Amino acid sequence: MKIFSERLCKLRKERGLSQSTVAKAIGVSLGIVCYWETNKSEPTASNVVKLARYFSVSADYLLGLSD
Repeated sequence: MKIFSERLCKLRKERGLSQSTVAKAIGVSLGIVCYWETNKSEPTASNVVKLARYFSVSADYLLGLSD
């Protein structure tokens, strides 16, 4: 899910947030966010929802199903 990792990284950087800040906000470890951004791991559905809410975007956008 390369598109997911690219979009997550882009959203985080556009808002000037650290990986640690995002991790704390959604209740996961820093390592998990790092793995998502480097495409080494895929998020669970519940974490996609948390990220979508946190960044005020749709889950479809994060997953590359919409622009």
